[in-house]
Amino acid sequence: MSTAVITSDSSLDHLTGNGHPEKPDRVSSVINTLKSKKNLIWDKTKKFDETFLEITHSSNYVSEIKKSFPKEGLSFLDGDTIISPGSKNATVDAVGSIISAIDGIENKNFNNAFCAVRPPGHHAEKEKAMGFCIYNNIAVGAQYLITKYKYKKIAIIDFDVHHGNGTQDIFYENEKVLYISTHQYPYYPGSGNENEKGKYNNVLNIPLPAGTTSDEYLNAYNHVINKLIEFKPEFMMFSAGFDAHRDDPLAQIHLSSQDFYEITKRTMLSTQNFTNGKVVSILEGGYDLKALAESALFHVNALVEFNK
Repeated sequence: MSTAVITSDSSLDHLTGNGHPEKPDRVSSVINTLKSKKNLIWDKTKKFDETFLEITHSSNYVSEIKKSFPKEGLSFLDGDTIISPGSKNATVDAVGSIISAIDGIENKNFNNAFCAVRPPGHHAEKEKAMGFCIYNNIAVGAQYLITKYKYKKIAIIDFDVHHGNGTQDIFYENEKVLYISTHQYPYYPGSGNENEKGKYNNVLNIPLPAGTTSDEYLNAYNHVINKLIEFKPEFMMFSAGFDAHRDDPLAQIHLSSQDFYEITKRTMLSTQNFTNGKVVSILEGGYDLKALAESALFHVNALVEFNK
């Protein structure tokens, strides 16, 4: 048993225009770096039942998104969420990567998985695309776990530097999903204060000020661990954004690449008795290519360690 990396060729066809930070090179840099590891299983995203998009979002939203992709050039879903003709397949395949990862784990093909795909998803709300995100990939995955595999306790840990308002929006009143976010605050998208707790106390936000250091972050992360132990998740998911890195141009949290190994390791150690190591991670943010690739490698190294 080992760790799988799920990719999608169409991720490179989602074009956002010159100068846009969410660009195809993000995925290329991660994949090229991970290929240096010899003990990974590589797989491609597979087709899935798209009714899971409608369970997570709505039939009207999914229909409108499908009609929005341009025949040529670029189109805007909001001020910074840009789509191109190639985005049509990329958006569906990004969701498909997490479905493929879940099925692979449930079928015992591998222990855990990292989905190196784009566009990201955690800002996409039930009825709204925003923040580079169109479908909420990880939320569709959680709904898939609930609907197909009958899981009753799923934890989503979001360490992207921006609050995952979309994931929180979708699961705010769902007692089967615990959503935990560490993020710079106040900052885009403006949500994620400590008073947003979910209907069933199933949301934990840990807002952090600009300039937070590694030591300060890891101390705050103890609240994540305590909440996970209290919740006892059966399946764990990471919204793996690496833009809390000190070199990232879009935020001001000062983590190192190695810190993402520590975050992942601590999280998995605290939950392995509940999850039996069942973990799916999917790429969210991270906009300095070198920092992104290094951080993703450290994250995957921690996933691999739990196969031994």
